[in-house]
Amino acid sequence: MSKKKNLHAGSSFDAFLAEEGLLESVDARALKRAISLQVRDAMQRQSLTKTTLAARMSTSRAAVDRLLDSENASVTLGTLSKAAHAVGGRIKIELVA
Repeated sequence: MSKKKNLHAGSSFDAFLAEEGLLESVDARALKRAISLQVRDAMQRQSLTKTTLAARMSTSRAAVDRLLDSENASVTLGTLSKAAHAVGGRIKIELVA
């Protein structure tokens, strides 16, 4: 039995997004969504409110709202680090080539 080539196989989804000029934006939003979900999960496990998290981070409640807004990809490494420490964690960043 010989294998037939899949006539419907195309480029990867990442390649498609890159061709459309959307890859960086989609990657940033996906990463931000993952981070905001992890912070929310940690807050829930520890029964932390946004106000308490803001106090632990020495920042405003509005800054916490921006951090937890998965649609807002603009967040600084400093804010991420403060949030991680406030929930007893740390940030690990890796460049994947």
